[in-house]
Amino acid sequence: MASPRITLTVPGPDGDREVGISNPDRVLWPEVGITKRELAEYLIAVADPFIAANGHRPVSLERFPEGVGGEAFFSKNPPKGAPAFVEAVTVTYNSGRRHPQLFLGEIASAVWAAQMNTVVFHPWASLATDPDHPVELRIDLDPQPGTGIVEAVAAAHELRAVLREAGLEPWIKTSGNRGLHVFCPIEPAHEFLDVRHAVIAAARELERRMPDAVTTNWWKEERGERIFVDFNQANRDRTMAGAYSPRALPTATVSTPVWWDELDGLDPLAFTVRSIPERLASRGDPWADFAAQPGRIDTLLEWWQRDLDSGLGELPFPPEFPKMPGEPPRVQPSRAKNPAH
Repeated sequence: MASPRITLTVPGPDGDREVGISNPDRVLWPEVGITKRELAEYLIAVADPFIAANGHRPVSLERFPEGVGGEAFFSKNPPKGAPAFVEAVTVTYNSGRRHPQLFLGEIASAVWAAQMNTVVFHPWASLATDPDHPVELRIDLDPQPGTGIVEAVAAAHELRAVLREAGLEPWIKTSGNRGLHVFCPIEPAHEFLDVRHAVIAAARELERRMPDAVTTNWWKEERGERIFVDFNQANRDRTMAGAYSPRALPTATVSTPVWWDELDGLDPLAFTVRSIPERLASRGDPWADFAAQPGRIDTLLEWWQRDLDSGLGELPFPPEFPKMPGEPPRVQPSRAKNPAH
């Protein structure tokens, strides 16, 4: 039996808004019993850091009508009947198609998204005011089989040194799963392809320093037991879970900003929808000053050109992307060597 609809009062820049939540007792995370209402209340509790990290950017909503164990789908454009405070901006996708995409101008928009069974928020790296020019350089440290958070932490420390040598200040968060995300605020002076090339340059430098621990190999069969630096997350319309976004994992983990000095010994599974409000209240937001001093990617682009000049070329793009200039063949190496297979 469906639980009665409730109305939550949500503070915002234009005063309080009343946001209706239908079926508030619907369980989204069965293993821990977290309901739609609890998710909405979590978003209100983390409103300021959540909007700072995810707001005013094109965002894709990952929705789970049957809870995190069920089927999911993505919403990008505002559905009919969305309230007036749910805003949109026209963006250009890799195909060249242009379409309105949601952005969250205030936390009431995120609470409305929770009403629509949104669990994971995937913001772009650019702002709605200028969606073609990223304000963040993002690097995903993705553990491969045989590796985990300990190996990701070691890679993150060395990546921090690499990025600082390139004149950038890195900030770090858990992915909400086994990996780590390293972000650098940057001036919106370059388009996505340039930022991707900057990420590849940093990734290659990290790989040179930690060849047995880190890889930029796109094909899984070539990665081995190493941390994969996922450079393709820097592409237009490729996103990762935002800071303070819940994840669709059984224990309701959250992608959580952390201080660099708490990385060693970190347990990312301790950061959940239920634990993060208290952490913020007692410790504050590690990313509170994230956007205060954006850097530039000029040095990384010089490294990219240096690597090109030494014979290192473009790397593969995701399969749904159009063929890109200089890109190697999109076929895994074992199939390229053995076309009969």
